[in-house]
Amino acid sequence: MADTSRLDRFLRPRQIAVIGGRWCGQVVRQCKLMGYSGEIWPISTSSAEMAGVPCFDSLDDLPGVPDAVFIGVNHTATIDIVRKLNAMGVGGAVCFASGYAEVGAEGKARQDALVAAAGDMPIQGPNCLGFVNFMDGVALWPDEHGADPSESGVAVLSQSGAIGLNMTMQKRHMPLSYLVSLGNQAQSGVAEFIDSMLNDERVSAIGLLIEGLPDVPRFAAAASRALAKGVPIVALKTGRSEAGAKIAVSHTSTLAGDDSLYDALFARYGIARVDTLPVFVETLKLLSKSGPLAGNRIVSMSVSGGEASMIADLAESRDLDFAEFSPEDHARISATTHELVHVSNPFDYHTFDWGKREAQARTFTEVLRSGYDARLMLLDFPRSDRCATENWTAAIMAFAEAHKAAPGVSLLASSLPENMPPEVSRLAVDLGLIPMFGFDEALAALDAAATIGRLQRQAAAGRGAEPMQSVPVLAGDAAKVVDEAASKRLLATFGLPVPEGRLVGRGDVVSAAEDIGYPVVLKAAGSHMTHKSDLGGVALGLEDAEALTSAADAMAGLSDRFLVECMQPKPLAELIVGITRDPQFGLVLVIGAGGILVELLQDAQSLLFPVSRRDVAEAISALKVSKLLDGYRGQAAADREALIDAIMAVAQFAEAHADSLIELDVNPLMVFEDRTIAVDALLRMV
Repeated sequence: MADTSRLDRFLRPRQIAVIGGRWCGQVVRQCKLMGYSGEIWPISTSSAEMAGVPCFDSLDDLPGVPDAVFIGVNHTATIDIVRKLNAMGVGGAVCFASGYAEVGAEGKARQDALVAAAGDMPIQGPNCLGFVNFMDGVALWPDEHGADPSESGVAVLSQSGAIGLNMTMQKRHMPLSYLVSLGNQAQSGVAEFIDSMLNDERVSAIGLLIEGLPDVPRFAAAASRALAKGVPIVALKTGRSEAGAKIAVSHTSTLAGDDSLYDALFARYGIARVDTLPVFVETLKLLSKSGPLAGNRIVSMSVSGGEASMIADLAESRDLDFAEFSPEDHARISATTHELVHVSNPFDYHTFDWGKREAQARTFTEVLRSGYDARLMLLDFPRSDRCATENWTAAIMAFAEAHKAAPGVSLLASSLPENMPPEVSRLAVDLGLIPMFGFDEALAALDAAATIGRLQRQAAAGRGAEPMQSVPVLAGDAAKVVDEAASKRLLATFGLPVPEGRLVGRGDVVSAAEDIGYPVVLKAAGSHMTHKSDLGGVALGLEDAEALTSAADAMAGLSDRFLVECMQPKPLAELIVGITRDPQFGLVLVIGAGGILVELLQDAQSLLFPVSRRDVAEAISALKVSKLLDGYRGQAAADREALIDAIMAVAQFAEAHADSLIELDVNPLMVFEDRTIAVDALLRMV
C-alpha cells in the first residue's frame, strides 16, 4: 500500500526528475510553460539536454532525491527503475508505459511485479498520461493541455487520459486545480488521490471520470472523509447497461445490477452522479464557485414567457422548488414593474423595461431579496456581427447590480452554449455571476449542489454515512436453495410476519386447511422449485376441501410435500425485498415493486449495509409504487412503520448470516392498512 505522505510530496513536488526520451522532453517543456519554480532533473543516456535543461546520465548522478519522477521508458525497464526509486525514498512516480494488466495474463503478472517493486512508494498508472498541478506549475504530462495556471479549483481524476485532456480545453470557466490520469490504478487509485486532494485546501471540488472502482471500501472511506470535510464530489461513471443475474433463482440480482450499486454508493456518501460531460463541467463549476447550496429553493427571471415555461417544464424532473413569492415579496416586486406584468416564479418580467438598466436593476434587486437559495437569470445573447447587443448588456449589468445589493448564488444561463459568447461569460465572471451553458445543464447543476448541501448538513449534524461493512467473498456455486417453508421459518425468527401455514404430506392437506381455515393457498414444496408458479405449483383462493384436493392432485407430479397457508386478501401494494451479495459492494438490500410488476416496472432501490430505518423509509418513498401506500384514489393508507419493521427484519437476518447468505428473495411482501406480511420467500446459502 502506498504511503499517503509520499503521495502528497509526489503531487506537490519541489524537485522533478524525468527518465526517458521524446515523451520526457515534452514533460520538461510543459513544466517550463506552466512556470514551475522547482528543480527539473532530466535523465538520458542519449541526449545532453531536454528543452534546454541539461541531462544527467543516471539516477546516481542526481544532486538529491526527487519528490516526483516521470518514467517514460518501456514496461520492462520501468519495473527496475521503480524498484530503485523506492529504495531512494522518492515521493512517487508516473508509470507512463502500457503493456500491463490491460493486455491480459502476461501483462497482469508484469503489473504485479511493478507493484511489488514500488513497495510503499506511490505509483500512478501504469498506462496513464500522468498529472498536472495547475496551482504549482507541475506538468508531469507528456502532451499539450489547454488550462491556465490557477490559485484554486476543481481536481479532476480521470481513468481516461483523453477525456481528462478534453477537460482542460473547456471554455466554460471551470477552474482546474489538478488533472490526474488514473490509468490501471495498480496501486494508487481514485481513493488514494481523493485523500491527497483533501489534504490540499486549494481544492474546491473533486470530479471523477471513472469506469469502475478497484476497491469500493477504500473509496467509501475517502468519500466519507470528503463528506465530513465539506468537499463536494461529482462523478460521471460510464457503464449504465443492465447487469444480468448470475443465477436465475430470484429477481433480486437482476434488480441490483452493478450500476444500481454505484448509485447506492454515491448516494450514501454524498456524491452527485451526472450522465454527461456538459453537466459534469457545469456542476463542478457551480460547486467550485458557490459551494453546495443551502437549500433547493430557486427563482428564475427571463424576458420571455417561453423561456419561463421551458424552465418550469425542465424543473419538474428535478428536486428543485420554484416556490412562489411570499405576499410581501410579491408586493415589493410588483411595485417596481409594469401593472401588466404578472409576478410569479418562474418570473417573466416582460419587455416594458427592456433596455432600461436602472428600472431593471430595481426589479431584479427585489427578486433577489426574496430569500431564494439560488437566483437564475435566463439570457441568450444575440450575434454581435448582426445585432445590436446594448440592451442585453444592460440586462446583465442590472442583474449584477442586484447581485451586489443582495449577495447570493446568482447564475446567468443561456439556452445554448453558442448564445453566450466568451466575452459575455467573462463579463459575467468578472461581475461575480456564474455563467451556465444550457438551461437543463444549469438545473442539473443546481439539483446536484442542493443535494450535496443537504447531505453535508446531515453529516455535520451527526447523520454522516457509516463505513461500509466488510463481508467475506463466498462461492455462489457452492450455495444451496432453502425451500419456502424453511426460509419463512428462519425469517420469522427475526420478526418478519408470514402467513399461518402447515408443511404436510399429500394425505394431510385437508386437515391442515381445516386447522387454518378456508380460503387457503396450496404450494408444492421443495428446494428444487425456485419458480413454483411457472411450473403450476401454486393454487390460490381454495374455498373448500374439494377444490384443495383437486389442486393437490394436479401438483402430485411436482412434489410429495405441500405448504398449506392462509389466503391473504388483496393488498394495497406488493413489494419485493431482497438481499444480494456483490464481490465489490458486499451485501445489498433491494426494495422494489413486487408481485407481477417486478420485471414490468423495474422499480427498485438498492441500499448498502449497514442499513437504517431512515434509509429504508427514504428508499420506499423513492419508489414509483409508493403512491399506492398513501391512500391512492380513495384507498386506505398503508402502515409504513409496519412495512419498515418487516424490511428491517430482513436486513437484520442478512447481517446475522453475513458469513453464509448468498441471496434472499421475499416476493411479494404484501402491504395492508394495518400490517405487512411476506407470502413467499426464498434463500440461497452456503
